[in-house]
Amino acid sequence: ISGYTANDVAETLRIERERVHVAYPGVEDRFRPDGERRDLGAPYVLGVSTVEPRKNLDVLLEAFALVRSRRPELALAIAGPSGWAAGKGPRGEGVRWLDFVPDSELPALYRGAAVSVYASRFEGFGIPIVESMACGTPVVSSAHPSLDEASGEAALRADPSSPEAFTDAIERALDDPGELALRGLSHAARFTWRACGEAVVGGYRTVLRNLRS
Repeated sequence: ISGYTANDVAETLRIERERVHVAYPGVEDRFRPDGERRDLGAPYVLGVSTVEPRKNLDVLLEAFALVRSRRPELALAIAGPSGWAAGKGPRGEGVRWLDFVPDSELPALYRGAAVSVYASRFEGFGIPIVESMACGTPVVSSAHPSLDEASGEAALRADPSSPEAFTDAIERALDDPGELALRGLSHAARFTWRACGEAVVGGYRTVLRNLRS
């Protein structure tokens, strides 16, 4: 689902990189800028992820606390089920854990957010980044290279080990969301299921050609 993952597979399994074909995931049509916007009663920063260590929510919570000290009206909404600690979600001043949110409700949640933040330390691709962009929401994402392809040049990036870096990036996104949103819409448009299907078919065609040669 990404060049980063393809390289990881080739290195881990010790196979030739050219045998691994990349088919980026597509974004469903419901993820678009027009439509219902979720109202949580306050402007909110959104994080969409399972509650587990890899998702780096501790750093996001610290960063949000710093942002909220200057913007007390702001809330942090976390959408995702508890993972390693069943039934225990993030807590804190201004933090709202929404638990699992059905896919059908995610577009409105993305559209209603002032900024979407993805702080993960490692991913295969990072689909919430692209879904957020497709909904016209500015994105701040971890600078880990596994998120390079999902983020492109359209997200503000931050060191996943630094709450201060995320604080700065969130502030910048809140201050000037328009350009980020436009860049995100353009970037997200490339991730279609048709493009995914064509990449899969192309991979099979390559295999068949190699078998015949």
